[in-house]
Amino acid sequence: MREYVITTDNNADLPDSYMQEHGVGCTYLTYQMDGVAYSHENFQPTDVFYNAMRKGSLPTTAQVNPEQCTVMMEPYLKEGKDILHLAFSSGLSGTYNNSKIAADELMEKYPDRRIIVIDTLAASLGQGLLVHYACRMKEQGQDMDAVAAWVEEHKKNAIHLFTVSDLFHLHRGGRVSRTTAVVGTVLNIKPILHVDDEGRLVNIGKVRGRKKSVQELAVLMDDKLGSYKDSIDTIFISHGDCLSDAEYLRDEVAKKYPIKEVLINPISATIGAHSGPDTLALFFLGDHR
Repeated sequence: MREYVITTDNNADLPDSYMQEHGVGCTYLTYQMDGVAYSHENFQPTDVFYNAMRKGSLPTTAQVNPEQCTVMMEPYLKEGKDILHLAFSSGLSGTYNNSKIAADELMEKYPDRRIIVIDTLAASLGQGLLVHYACRMKEQGQDMDAVAAWVEEHKKNAIHLFTVSDLFHLHRGGRVSRTTAVVGTVLNIKPILHVDDEGRLVNIGKVRGRKKSVQELAVLMDDKLGSYKDSIDTIFISHGDCLSDAEYLRDEVAKKYPIKEVLINPISATIGAHSGPDTLALFFLGDHR
């Protein structure tokens, strides 16, 4: 079997320890806030970043460009390894397209090597969940083509359910109207959203109050699981600096399903810049998004 490595970008929201343990390569989106540019070398701690947003700071983000992808990928090719790259949703960023540009150019330079770039149509730990299953298959001895085929076939089974605390961050990103943001804030309305088959954020419901919105994620899971209901054993949860809510959601899911594997991790700044503090998201495999 040809040797290969799995790579992704930091919007997969996997812990650095996970990436190191499983040998996953990574490119990094960047952000700016209060006049300061932040890259992977100087990302702020999660609580510092989100507390700044709570006080009114409005970060902006930049996608990964082809040059950054090349810097990450080329050393693996020089080592004689092929690459399976699982990229952030093309429905939310140009990062996938830039990864593809870099891969095509590198394969011309290294004609004996192969790079497969997959648009996961996923975000945060939904993307991370696909990376996780890909790593599991690789570590079980599956070759790159088999793993890539599985991800392509199952990427739309990666369910994303999430809620946000402050609608104005979604308004800034064009996800909801200003009227919706104002009325929702006044009435304490919390939206329920998901990532659709095109990899875009879509509003699928609303409830009143934070606790109800967290509980609603667990309720919607029942509908989304479908034929996976009898085999579900893994969930990922990401959060915008609201760990206690993430743990409460984990416990709500565990009341109904024999979950064996749970990963809880903060939402990275490059996604959190658009979703805001106290965002809470649940990810698992189900019949359809």
